[in-house]
Amino acid sequence: MEVIAAKRAHLARLANEGGAAGEQQAILSMEQWVPRPKGPGLRVLLEELADTGIVIKASSFDALALPSPIDIASRTELRASLPAITFVEIKAANQPRVQPGFGGFFFALTESEIAAADQLGPRHRVALFNKLTGEMLLTSVPEILARTKSMNWQLSVQL
Repeated sequence: MEVIAAKRAHLARLANEGGAAGEQQAILSMEQWVPRPKGPGLRVLLEELADTGIVIKASSFDALALPSPIDIASRTELRASLPAITFVEIKAANQPRVQPGFGGFFFALTESEIAAADQLGPRHRVALFNKLTGEMLLTSVPEILARTKSMNWQLSVQL
């Protein structure tokens, strides 16, 4: 029974929908956050960003922290609010070994997330969210790299 329970816990941790559920839970806990737009709203957002010289991938953020509610698909509203919008990448933890302050949390930063952080500077944040405790830490890629205890570089490919 212990082996079965351990395997189930391992599968739950690795399940993709677990990460998405953690993102949704984190977004719901923050009043000014909205999920990454889809369809025309995402296209308009990325085009308006590109017009300012910032070219990022949609996969480099999970949510937007808005200064006030806006219609993302409206170029006029978006253009006016764009300098105050923060792009948030969410990393959710659901392992009991993750300590308060996120010690022991193992996760990956993608090339597109690092590139977005580079280009957006303080307008890009990483939210570390513990699904088990509800703890959230807003940080940045440079702050994460400064406190990293170990790094494993890898190349992910799709065939």
